[in-house]
Amino acid sequence: MPDFTPCDQPANGHFIAYSDEFCEVVGSDPQFYTVIETDAHEGPVYVEAENALYFTTLPASSNIPVANAKQVAIRKISLACDSFPLAPQAVTTVRAASNMANGMTLDSDGRLVICEQGTRTTQARISRLDIRTGAVERLVDEWRGLRFNSPNDVVVKSDGTVWFTDPSYGALQGFKDAPLVGDYVYRHDPATQQTSVVADSFNKPNGLAFSPDESILYINDSGAIQGPGSYFANLPHHIRAFDVRGGRQLENGRLFAVVSPGIPDGLKVDTCERVYSSSASGVQVFSRDSALLGEIIAPGVANFSFGGPENNVLYMMADTRIWAARIAAVGATRPPFTRQAAQP
Repeated sequence: MPDFTPCDQPANGHFIAYSDEFCEVVGSDPQFYTVIETDAHEGPVYVEAENALYFTTLPASSNIPVANAKQVAIRKISLACDSFPLAPQAVTTVRAASNMANGMTLDSDGRLVICEQGTRTTQARISRLDIRTGAVERLVDEWRGLRFNSPNDVVVKSDGTVWFTDPSYGALQGFKDAPLVGDYVYRHDPATQQTSVVADSFNKPNGLAFSPDESILYINDSGAIQGPGSYFANLPHHIRAFDVRGGRQLENGRLFAVVSPGIPDGLKVDTCERVYSSSASGVQVFSRDSALLGEIIAPGVANFSFGGPENNVLYMMADTRIWAARIAAVGATRPPFTRQAAQP
């Protein structure tokens, strides 16, 4: 039993504290509710100017005449509502065919930066979508003449550089050809068009997030899952931390936390430098020195994002529904001016 006096827990049992600090995370009256029942798997991004949540769907069979061809849509829901759950018709489709989009984020101009995993007939890339005009442009689709594997998650640093993970899950899941490069983490500078490998020691690099001052980059390794239905406990299911040197290089890599049950996928940081990771049970919350503070129980969550007008609502993608947890902690935002940039 924990040797502390836990804060009052809501009767629904979605918040479990292992430390007094978790009471600071959830506050005195946390709320857990279903936003909508819909196909929602990855890439959640809250856009304050629209009070809307963008996300990507589960891979579905495609009409493309290629073996194991899949397709993913980018969709959104308006959150300007006083009553939840929303009706299914609240969902609108932004891009029906998105080249197997996965992780997404916002840049400093309020555009969606998208990990496109690609297919056997279309190249993987990092793209940028202007949500006001619908225009899509390529940011980067290769490293030294070699195609990417299946870009998974992405963050934009305050200097405008784009950092993303590129595991080989596309090949393992059968919708991509064999890899030409390793399972790397990249940094792309749109200003110079230079792309560099910043980490090559991962089995399956997945979610990533900067600390609020961008001095640390946290990166998940979900290597315990090698393909659909697999789980290898002896392979990585942990979060690693790296110091960011000169704004462009990673050093002093170390284990931050092992995530169990399941694997880490989505990864976020709050303004107090606490680290949030998805797991098989929901979302686990760690202190800045890696102590497990508590959990938000939401089985099936793959990815999640902070959002809401106060940036204190966790929107969690659970494949068949979107859950929300309104807590006291506030998510760290990056770049600092993103929240004012996406004006219509």
